[in-house]
Formats: sequence, structure tokens, C-alpha cells
Amino acid sequence: MTSVNNTSTKQLTVLVTPGVFVGPLMSAIGIGEVLRDSGRYRVIFAVKADWRDKLVNLNFEVELIGGEQVDKDSVKANVESAQLLIGNESLLDKAMKTFDVLKGWIPELEVNEPYYRDIIDRVGPDCILCEHFTMSPSIINSRCPTVFFHTNNALSMDMLIDDPRLPPSQLGLSLNSDKQLWKEYRNQLNQAKQKSLTEWHSWLQSHGCPPMKETQIFYPSPYANLYLAPKELDYTDIRPLPDNYYQFDYFKRTANDDMFELPEQLKHKSGKLVYLSLGSIGSSDVDLMKRLVGMLANSEHRFIVSKGVNHDKYELVDNMWGERFVPQIKVLPIVDLFITHGGNNSTTESMYFGKPMIVCPIFVDQFDNAQIVEDRGYGIRLNPYECSEQQLLQSINKLLNDTKLAEKLAKASKRIQTDKQIEKIPELIDRLVKNI
Repeated sequence: MTSVNNTSTKQLTVLVTPGVFVGPLMSAIGIGEVLRDSGRYRVIFAVKADWRDKLVNLNFEVELIGGEQVDKDSVKANVESAQLLIGNESLLDKAMKTFDVLKGWIPELEVNEPYYRDIIDRVGPDCILCEHFTMSPSIINSRCPTVFFHTNNALSMDMLIDDPRLPPSQLGLSLNSDKQLWKEYRNQLNQAKQKSLTEWHSWLQSHGCPPMKETQIFYPSPYANLYLAPKELDYTDIRPLPDNYYQFDYFKRTANDDMFELPEQLKHKSGKLVYLSLGSIGSSDVDLMKRLVGMLANSEHRFIVSKGVNHDKYELVDNMWGERFVPQIKVLPIVDLFITHGGNNSTTESMYFGKPMIVCPIFVDQFDNAQIVEDRGYGIRLNPYECSEQQLLQSINKLLNDTKLAEKLAKASKRIQTDKQIEKIPELIDRLVKNI
């Protein structure tokens, strides 16, 4: 990107509108930190009240979507809304259900729309940084430039760019799989989209938004579209992107200076250190967590476990320690292996720190992340509902003892940490605002 000679001392105002899921919020914080710390931007987040304190403690301004009162835990609410996507069924069935989940967004978006409209009118932002779960008509129709940031897997960009050179997203298909199968699945998914998206499209257009293609879910920004994928796990060698699309290796937020201290329970035990996290949604599946914990109990290694919202409904064993929330950014640097659901933040953070992955996908883009991690040789994909104890424990030992993989990951980690692509976002925003 071209450097910008910023001679003005006037701060520009950026309004950040992340989705209420944990992953998009964490990505938005990472982007917001870079903008704020550049000294050129006043960064304001539009969020629900239960995220206010966290953002204020990180020195961000906050505008509330909804009232002052915290009437529910949004993480638990999201877990409940995503229950439809949890379980061991065909990936095609799961993918089709995600389109139906869109219908559940409309009532909440209708409630949120007046708040977005009021905030934009009062704040008068120079730019809106919009995550794709907050496609408010007030944002789409805003007169200031709106930058779209996409927090799902790079293959999910086919929601904006449908390219037959790649397999359809959400199905975890290998790049080496049958191309005819891609075509058949893409046709089935497009038919499902057409049936499920009619109400979504009608709602947007009733609020003055432009028409969409029948199979289109989100509007791309005419200004800039940011997406999250390390180059090592991207598809640009197969499908080049349009000029106003920008790839970033990570949107990782920073951690404070406090180090993560290994709990006493694990300090004096032998074995390598492994981190298990299935994300806020996956970890809510108590039966699945019990299944994995039961198998890992027979491992020679030690485990840090992110237990999730249902942390009080199951117990860990002697070679484990965990809590509802675990500070992932602080834990990853000290572990030897990451067992992950394959969420996009988790995958990119694992690459950032150079950690091998066993990816146990649960839903949506996690299947594609799992497959490209395996295709590109950075880890192993396992079905957490079906894998045997032997498969899981052997996969752990295989990755821990793979010296060539360790070297490959160290090289990728060094590149990612040296390039610091996220630090280029202020230049991009500068250029957009000044050219409008």
C-alpha cells in the first residue's frame, strides 16, 4: 500500500460496528487498537451494553446499541441462537441451515436499526468500519465511506465473490477434491440460498438498500473490503482478488504485559503443554466436551482447557486445568500444540505464534479452515464427534514430534510477525477518507 503523508493534526472519527459474536468483537478490537494507537483516529465502538466495560477498559469510546441495562449475557445468547448448527450431521445440511439462521437476524436488526441511525447522525463519522454481521441499512446507505471487514475464512469470501476455481464454502472440501462435486454442491447451496434469503433481501430493500443477486448474502463495500487469512492459508494463488480487497494475516488484539502463569496443578506434571478450545459456541456442547476430556485424560501430556459458558456442567481430570474464559493470546505463546475448533481468529493466532493445530471443526467456515490447514501441511483435521481416542492421541504425538513442521511453522510465524500487515490499516483508511 502507498504511504500517506499525513500533515494534518485533526483526528478522524471511525465508527466500528462489530457483530455481537466473540470472534468478530475480538477482531474489531485488534483493528481498533491499531487505528487508535496511530494517534490519527478517534475510535468509537457501537455495541451492546454488556461489552461496554471491556471496551472502556481498553480506552475506547462506546456508543450503545440498546439501553444502558445489561439484560442478558450476549455470549450465552449467541450460544443459544447457534444451537441449530451444533451436532454431527452432514456438512451440506449444516451449510444450508446457516442460511436459515439469517432469518433470525432480522428481528434484532429491526430493533437495532434506529440506534445505528441515531449514532451515525450524532457522531458524524468520517468512516464506518462495518463487520458483515452488522449490515444495518443506516450503515449501508451512509454518506461516509464504509469499510467492510470480513472475519470468516477466506473461502467464505465467495459470499461476495463466487468463483468456480474454488470449492463452495462451508463444506470443508479439499482443493484436490472432485471439481464436478464442487459444481453439484454449489448448485444445491445456491438453490437453498434463493429460498432462504428472500425475506432478508426484502427487509434490506424495504429500508432503501439496493437490490442483491438472489444468492448474495452481504453487500461488498465499493471502497475497501478487508479479510482475515494468513498468506499461507489463503487462496490468492488460485483466485486473485479485485482491487479493493485487502488480505491481512491477523486482526489479533494485543495482550497486557501480565504473563500467563501456569497453574500449580500443571507446573510439576510431565509432558508437553496442549491448549484445547472449541470457541464460545463449540465449547457449549457439554457432551462433546466430556467426550474430548475423557479421551485426553489418557494422554501423557498436560492440557489447558477453555471450558466455555457451560463450565460448571462438567469436570476436568488431573492432567488438566481450565476456566470458563482462558486468555488465549497469553496462553498460545507457552503451549506446544493447539486443539481448536478452527475459528478464524484461533487459526490465525495459532499461525501467528507458530503452533501446530489439530482442527476439530463444528460449523460454518471452520470446516474450510480445518481442510486448508491439513492441505497446506500445518496440522491435522479431525471430526470431534467421530474420532477415536487412538486417532486423537496419535495425532497429538505426531504433531509434537514433527521437527519439519516445527521449522515450517517457525518460518510462517516469523514472516507474519515481521510483516505486521495490520499496521497498514490506518494508511488505507487515510487514503479512502481523503479521496472521498
